[in-house]
Amino acid sequence: MGLKAALSKVFAAWVNKDLDKIRQNSVTLQQKTFQHLISSAKNTAFGKDHHFDTISSYEDFKKQVPIRDYEDLRPYIDQVTHGDPDILWPGKPEYLAKTSGTTSGIKYIPISKESMPEHIKAARNALLSYIHETGKADFVDGKMIFLQGSPVLSKKAGISVGRLSGIVANLVPKYLQKNRLPSYTVNCIDDWEQKVDAIVEETLHADMRLISGIPPWCQMYFDRLAAKTGGKKVKDIFPNFKLFVYGGVNFEPYRARIEESIGFKIDSIETYPASEGFIAFQDSQKEKGLLLLTDSGMFYEFVPAEEFFNENPTRLSLQDVELDKNYALLLSTTAGLWGYSIGDTIKFVSKNPYRIVVTGRIKHYISAFGEHVIGQEVEHALMSVANEEGVDIVEFTVAPQVNPNKGELPYHEWFIEFGRKPTDMKGFALKVDKALQKKNIYYFDLIEGNILQPLIIQSLAKDAFINYMRSQGKLGGQNKVPRLSNDRKIADELGKYIV
Repeated sequence: MGLKAALSKVFAAWVNKDLDKIRQNSVTLQQKTFQHLISSAKNTAFGKDHHFDTISSYEDFKKQVPIRDYEDLRPYIDQVTHGDPDILWPGKPEYLAKTSGTTSGIKYIPISKESMPEHIKAARNALLSYIHETGKADFVDGKMIFLQGSPVLSKKAGISVGRLSGIVANLVPKYLQKNRLPSYTVNCIDDWEQKVDAIVEETLHADMRLISGIPPWCQMYFDRLAAKTGGKKVKDIFPNFKLFVYGGVNFEPYRARIEESIGFKIDSIETYPASEGFIAFQDSQKEKGLLLLTDSGMFYEFVPAEEFFNENPTRLSLQDVELDKNYALLLSTTAGLWGYSIGDTIKFVSKNPYRIVVTGRIKHYISAFGEHVIGQEVEHALMSVANEEGVDIVEFTVAPQVNPNKGELPYHEWFIEFGRKPTDMKGFALKVDKALQKKNIYYFDLIEGNILQPLIIQSLAKDAFINYMRSQGKLGGQNKVPRLSNDRKIADELGKYIV
């Protein structure tokens, strides 16, 4: 064991004591965070407009601060991006995280001097939690790769602008800089496919021990490694590779193929970072769910998902949540977001400590017929049957078909790229449909009542989703394929790739 690994174990034990405070005192920490946010921002433009000086309780806050998405908050953000100070948070942001919205075009999410360190600390603590629990620290003595956006930043009204992963790349602690790949030069390559090829060349003979990124783009890296080495498994290319860190999407639909590419069942850490804040990470290899970070400058609210689009939905603070209930997540942060919907839905799997699983996107669902099917349900239905039958799923998405051929009932149309196909596609589709009916009672009623026919699967050509994302200018980086759509925009494009 090297010196870094030995020291990391001592550091991990110290950090774990801090994490125990979060595990044991989350509600109290959220109350302190709430008070800090209100008192700090009362003299900002937003604080004055919403009478923060009169807010003394969460009930006051709900009355005076409505739920907002990016478009609702945009008049304030536009002032921020024009360089005006003291708009959403005291002073000006340190950074603007640039993201691509589905309805808002390019979005600029403020990151303040106070909020930025929390992103770095959470990523660090995710690794240290793993070290503390497992005792495995050798990975810190070797090379680590983070598949991420370009670290090149631009300026807007004097504020540095870039993708979140690119911003973070500039802030990696010095003690990790020598271990980190790819190099700055390679990381700056804009074209994703050229970048992955360059990363393969740069890492092929390195002592890679940790690999991190969004699963589909890590899979692309693994595929390019295999092509370069004549089909070798990752374990044979990187014999000391021991830890996979991921976030951004549910890993389960990708797990089988990634583990096949690696050559063994690797330890993994799930993280939940967003431009708006680093929300949670997997703090245990033994327990289900991600530890909600309740002491990181974010105050959380939870809206029952089925009420989200109501005129006056229920808003709950942490102390009032229930287990296994689907909530839309709202944030108020030390970067100046207030009652802000980030678009994600979560469920609590534990309240002691508070651990969550991400279940999907509040706008990514199918309810063309009142069924309100969510991402977690389709992923569970597909993967439970695929695992049972030894079927390999590369990628998939689902859309409603409300105008079928004459005489047919409407249905859910599944577009799936298989690595290993079912021997009986119709039988496989029926099993997936039955599994979905078990997860969603409304869908069950629609099938039973002959309102819908069972789902239909369209098998797509190899690399269909890569080609689709390339055609949309969204290949690589933080971009993800939506699991569910309530319209046919993605479905109609994918129709070009049906086998």
